[in-house]
Amino acid sequence: MDMWLGYLTLILQGAWITIQLTVYGCVFALVVAIVAGLGRISRFAAVRWLSVAYVEFFRGTSIFVQLFWAYYVLPLGGLTLTPMQAGVLALGLNVGAYGAEVVRSAIQSVDAGQREAGIALNLTRYQRMRYVIFPQAFAVMLPTFGNNAIELLKGTAIVSLISLSDMTFQAQVVRAQTGNTAIPFLTILVLYFAMSSVISFGVRRLEKRVGRGLEGVRS
Repeated sequence: MDMWLGYLTLILQGAWITIQLTVYGCVFALVVAIVAGLGRISRFAAVRWLSVAYVEFFRGTSIFVQLFWAYYVLPLGGLTLTPMQAGVLALGLNVGAYGAEVVRSAIQSVDAGQREAGIALNLTRYQRMRYVIFPQAFAVMLPTFGNNAIELLKGTAIVSLISLSDMTFQAQVVRAQTGNTAIPFLTILVLYFAMSSVISFGVRRLEKRVGRGLEGVRS
């Protein structure tokens, strides 16, 4: 019994690494998604092209290869990252590419009348985006952002390939030491489900809160 409690502690330590990866990765992905999404609708062609290139590249290449590049290839150019930094970078850029399209489509879905109202009020382009368009678009983005966050959570398992001791890595350690596959992997299965449920609950609460603030605004 004491042996299995020790192994459970090991897996829970890995769960903490997974939580950190998820939180940092989601924050980074959100920032990247907003920047790239706004870039996709920029007035400047060069900015649009750069944004499109980023989105298409990271959506069209393997997350495994992106992770290996971040951890093994970047040091050849003088940029050495820790396993945690490499994981956050790869996950954030990958999920951010999908999020960028969510940002673009959500902003473009806001009724044209809202933009016209902002112009009528003599708001600058920045003010229209900041106070009129983006708050409404953000409410549209939230459900998909929640799905992206869950996908990022599940994607954290790949960091075990660069020896970062997340849940999956620790489950593999337990399996190797005990010869038991069912218990460690059932444990992390439950933990992944619990974490994704927390994300889903949080996003639903945020949706309701944002929705109340926009009642009567959208046509």
